[in-house]
Amino acid sequence: MPPTPPSLTLPEDGCFVGRIWHPELRGPSLVCLRDGAAIDITTAAAPTMRDLLELETPADHVTAITGTRLGDLQQIVDNTLSGTGVHLLAPNDLQAVKACSVTFARSMVERVIEERAAGDPAQSEAIRAQISGVIGDSLRNIKAGSDKAAEVKEALCDMGLWSQYVGVGIGPDAEVFSKAQPMASVCWGARVGLHPVSAWNNPEPEIVLACASTAEVKGASLGNDVNLRDVEGRSALLLGKAKDNTASCAIGPFIRLFDDSFGMQDVRHAQLDKVIEELEGYRLDGHSAMTEISRDPLDLVAQTCGGHHQYPDGFMLFLGKLFAPTQDRDVPGEGFTHKTGDIVTIRSAKPGSLRNEVALSPDFAPWTFGASHLMRNLALRGLL
Repeated sequence: MPPTPPSLTLPEDGCFVGRIWHPELRGPSLVCLRDGAAIDITTAAAPTMRDLLELETPADHVTAITGTRLGDLQQIVDNTLSGTGVHLLAPNDLQAVKACSVTFARSMVERVIEERAAGDPAQSEAIRAQISGVIGDSLRNIKAGSDKAAEVKEALCDMGLWSQYVGVGIGPDAEVFSKAQPMASVCWGARVGLHPVSAWNNPEPEIVLACASTAEVKGASLGNDVNLRDVEGRSALLLGKAKDNTASCAIGPFIRLFDDSFGMQDVRHAQLDKVIEELEGYRLDGHSAMTEISRDPLDLVAQTCGGHHQYPDGFMLFLGKLFAPTQDRDVPGEGFTHKTGDIVTIRSAKPGSLRNEVALSPDFAPWTFGASHLMRNLALRGLL
């Protein structure tokens, strides 16, 4: 069966905000969604998403303003897929894009496997069986830094299976790294990029928190933290090469602002479904439950931003993933890896759905519209 037709699914309720590219203005505009239409709120609300999220209650502000109707959301979705007219952008702009890794203790096992296999997928199955034989199901719902986590750590050490990923996955300190530059994220319907040196890689479906400079969480979105398993597996010092490449960060389709209908408890109990499809009929389904995370989302926020580190323009924070595809795709024992043309769809009931096609990063047009270009464009429009 061919991949399912593109569709942008959103719940009927909620306050959704995002960004679109406006060809006539040669720059982006902020939008909210109302009755199936995109409403330009750049002038009425704030010139940037950063500024909107700095408001005390962004959802109340967006709900109260009028704005200008740009068109039906479906038309903008069609434009996004064709690359013409008014089309979607990633909803974040000036925020730093940070990501947490190994936040689900069960996914920590896959990181240990990457390291032990030294980036060789052919060795992964045997290592996976060895580790599972030692720890069994003891990582399910474990709390990082707890006494139980310390017991699991000791058991792994006794078997010679200690890894730096174990120290992060169940220890007191979270891993927080820079995923992408501000303005570098891609949106729903865009292609996501793989570095061509990689032969073992996968998508990472995650909840992404939208945080103000105060570290207050103002909303959430969906993200694909594209990962090169073989590159990171060769050395953790190659994390930047494994994670930060052209179009390797997808966020969207919109930010759902926190209000009476959506808040942190919804994030904590979110369910994520992922589907990977290709034209030849291949399909892989996966499921993640945020209830299995080993660190509370607000703990991850606090470990990212506080007295030790500030973000004046706020930050987007990937919370980590549970689902790592291990099913063999082509060669028995080598697990899953992407092929160009794969369609990755991530769904969660309240944030909506994020869909992207996989390509190689060098095949993209160069990224040229950065933060300085945004500032000049807004100044020309009289918005600064």
